[in-house]
Amino acid sequence: MTSRALVSALFNIELPIIQAGMVWVSGGKLAAAASEAGALGIIGAGSMQPDLLREHIKKANSLTKKPLAVNIPLLYSKVQEQIDIALAEGIRIFFTSAGSPKTFTKQLKDLGCTVVHVTSSPELAIKCEAAGVDAIVAEGFEAGGHNGRDEITTMVLVPQVVDAVKIPVIAAGGIGDGRGIAAAFALGAQGVQIGSRFAATQESSAHQNFKQAIVNAGPGATMLSMKKAVPVRLLKNKFYEDMTRLEEQGASKEALNELLGKGRARLGMLDGDIDEGELEIGQIAGLIRDVPSVAMLVERLKKEFNQAMSFIPKTL
Repeated sequence: MTSRALVSALFNIELPIIQAGMVWVSGGKLAAAASEAGALGIIGAGSMQPDLLREHIKKANSLTKKPLAVNIPLLYSKVQEQIDIALAEGIRIFFTSAGSPKTFTKQLKDLGCTVVHVTSSPELAIKCEAAGVDAIVAEGFEAGGHNGRDEITTMVLVPQVVDAVKIPVIAAGGIGDGRGIAAAFALGAQGVQIGSRFAATQESSAHQNFKQAIVNAGPGATMLSMKKAVPVRLLKNKFYEDMTRLEEQGASKEALNELLGKGRARLGMLDGDIDEGELEIGQIAGLIRDVPSVAMLVERLKKEFNQAMSFIPKTL
């Protein structure tokens, strides 16, 4: 069995591609479409109250009978309630992030679940393996949303994590086409997690204004912001400029959080306020030029991957 087949077997999916769980973007419709296309669809619970999470899981289950997962960031207060709801609705694959892998892994594993944790460093990857997770997402600093403070890029991070652990490694951060998938496998990854490219699809719950902003983005359109608080990669807009001005003035963490306030990500990504919203997206936005259906995107990824592999020399 090849390494890619191992990841596919772990989740009982056709392709070693995972659609990332993203706040305000990856609801039940997107997750179901990704699973139907042969990938693993993930519902992003980070922006959902427990009852809303239940609705999205039910919706996804009504649209596909294929495996689904839930991503649960561990920094929120209702994590246990979210887990309980996901379990009650039949979810048995959990991607955890933004917290210690020890917190819920044993509980979930004892219930027969598959657990994956997101890491931004080889050191955390080792802790994840020790905690008993089934696989690791090694997410480079190119990724959208909240990132690791070490700012390790995907190309540097993935081989170090592969060398550090024995469990499957899923590469993430800056992967948006078949060439990126081929590169990730060349680095030793056994699967890929793709976020930003799925955010700009027809089934994504992102506002059309946000999708268009992604399509319009150039190569340098994103930047890591709020390093004193919680580092997050954002599309540059008025809110980003206001935040950067505060950071350059040496503002405190409290002042940054005051400007951020509450609901800023929803304002931009779900409600479509492109000026004042927090627009979380990865560097790969500079490569995104359309808003296809998920089925069209996955077929394109497969074709691009096969083309990329045909160009790789067999020997040096």
